[in-house]
Amino acid sequence: MRHALILAAGRGERMRPLTDHTPKPLLMAGHKPLIVWHLEKLSAAGIRYVVINTSHLADRFEPLLGSGDRWGVRIRYSYEGPEPLETGGGMLRALPLLGPEPFVALSADINTDYDYARLPAEPKGLVHLVMVPNPDWHAGGDFFLDGDRLHDPGPGERLTFGNIGIYRRALVEGHPPGCFKLLPLYRQAMAAGQASGERFDGRWTNVGTPAQLAALDEALR
Repeated sequence: MRHALILAAGRGERMRPLTDHTPKPLLMAGHKPLIVWHLEKLSAAGIRYVVINTSHLADRFEPLLGSGDRWGVRIRYSYEGPEPLETGGGMLRALPLLGPEPFVALSADINTDYDYARLPAEPKGLVHLVMVPNPDWHAGGDFFLDGDRLHDPGPGERLTFGNIGIYRRALVEGHPPGCFKLLPLYRQAMAAGQASGERFDGRWTNVGTPAQLAALDEALR
């Protein structure tokens, strides 16, 4: 794996008023912006090319992150326009910057000690997703994991998608451009037996509210 996509274009409505003037991925936790934790971990996993998709307050990213030299990566920015294109539309827009091989994609607003080097270099199907135990705020989970296969519905344990995965371009390639979510494409891949997964029981936090950010900041300090 040489390429990664960090999904960073969302408005962060639940994080307001903090995100009125600062994109959520650039909010501080443990003395550094949320997105920098990912840049450090991606570099440590040997990934050298990182694409960051942007929309809300897009002009704030490059002055802070630059070209990525500080972390041993090369950053390129995929601007979606003034309105975010959702996860699927943003991934499709970024494809020309991601190269022909499978790539890592993750959300900027999580924090975890998952080692990105654990991801398979080649997913068995179109996508391989990291699943985590259901947090209190999402007790119903997302998909069923049976061995290393994902289903919805189907056999296995219902877990929450941890917003980390490795993707083949074919998952979104050919989809009409515009604003669309990845969720329907995940379900199509599962129905076709083209989605695998793994369970991760380590530290994982989704940073959605100011209270969650404050708790993460205290834990990381």
